[in-house]
Amino acid sequence: MVAEYFVDGAGNNSEKPYNAEKRGSLDMRRELIVCACLALLPGALAGQTPAKVEGQPIETRPTEKKDNAPAFREQTRAPYKATAPFTVTTLVDNLPVPWSLAFLPGGKIILTERLPGRMRILDSNGKLSEPLGGVSVVAAPGAKDIGLLDVALDPNFASNHRIFFSFFDYIDGTDSNTYVARARLDEAKLALTDVTVIFRSQPAMPSKRLGAKTGGRIAIGRDGNLFMTTGDRSDSPPWDVAQKLDNHLGKIIHITPDGAPAPDNPFIGKPGVLPEIWAYGVRSPEGLTFDPRTGKLWQVDHGPRGGDELNIIEKGKNYGWPVIVHGIDYPGTAIGEGITHREGMEEPVYYWDPVIAPSGLAFYTGTLFPQWKNSLFVGGLRGMMLDRLTIDNDRVVAEEPLLTDLRTRIREVRVGPDGAVYVFTDSGTPSMSPNTPPTSKLLKLTPK
Repeated sequence: MVAEYFVDGAGNNSEKPYNAEKRGSLDMRRELIVCACLALLPGALAGQTPAKVEGQPIETRPTEKKDNAPAFREQTRAPYKATAPFTVTTLVDNLPVPWSLAFLPGGKIILTERLPGRMRILDSNGKLSEPLGGVSVVAAPGAKDIGLLDVALDPNFASNHRIFFSFFDYIDGTDSNTYVARARLDEAKLALTDVTVIFRSQPAMPSKRLGAKTGGRIAIGRDGNLFMTTGDRSDSPPWDVAQKLDNHLGKIIHITPDGAPAPDNPFIGKPGVLPEIWAYGVRSPEGLTFDPRTGKLWQVDHGPRGGDELNIIEKGKNYGWPVIVHGIDYPGTAIGEGITHREGMEEPVYYWDPVIAPSGLAFYTGTLFPQWKNSLFVGGLRGMMLDRLTIDNDRVVAEEPLLTDLRTRIREVRVGPDGAVYVFTDSGTPSMSPNTPPTSKLLKLTPK
């Protein structure tokens, strides 16, 4: 089914209590209950329509972290700037739990569904294929399901038909860590062949703390090597694994297409340090992309209560979690010393407090929307919006919430080769809405 409607680029917003991804542990379920109860209170967590006054911030609520203060003017609450109207076309309107997509030659789209882990292809006529065969061969022995996350095409896909995808196993009531596989796509047979797991983050399953915060976003560098995010997988209170270099939790990893540590990684040869680590100190990173103008690697990170972050990821840098943070723990207490700055740790380029729960990240590279030149798109799960940020000299100088009238979570955003913007909505996992089957959508934004 294809449906269209028109919006003016502003729309309205309505927030709801934060719903995390499917979680296996009792502690994670307790965290969800705490968040839901807090959201019923007046004040910072109550739903509110973002302000749309030209030149003023869209966020008018008080910060969760009462002593929060930006280190520089553009670090938070950028001024609102409206752009031209656009058309929204619904390409698919009955997806269960979509997570990511990539653009195939000939106008086709390959997409992933988180649980159960499936890949499908949407052709140029809007027909969605049956699930691709061969995906499940990556499952570990005893896995009940696999969960699919990101999918990315090899830079030489036109000749080698190779894709990369991230996933996790679902074992003993919880998720394993986040892994990367490569495969060849046989479009005619709707199947993956030569499927190989090239990287398994460690430890594979340290405890029942595993559940959400999988990370799994992939970005491929100009040299063909892969970057991928991994979450720290912690519940409340936070643990410090993201600061330790003997594990892959809370890290940005950097590997070759064969899964070996990339040769320019900063910690190769250091005792007790995993050689795949590129950067560390992140919490729950669900967006990763390169700025095509500068070649810099950008990332978005879920904060706790307050403190969602936008970062520029650099070799060997420490991004501070959970030592420095622009948020507080879910019960309302400080995290660690409650500080936002420490020498040797990187502060975010931008932060949101209260949070939007960012997922998906894409620079606008097309020509359909000249008004969106130098724009960076961020999906908002809790924020229920597509957030358009204007970037100037690596700073956020303007902000515009899009699609807020849909009142739905935004999981993923990509810019197509046609210059249109493609967006996955996210109605949640079955456990979040057990009486209502999820009905997520794939949307396409074009000029009005």
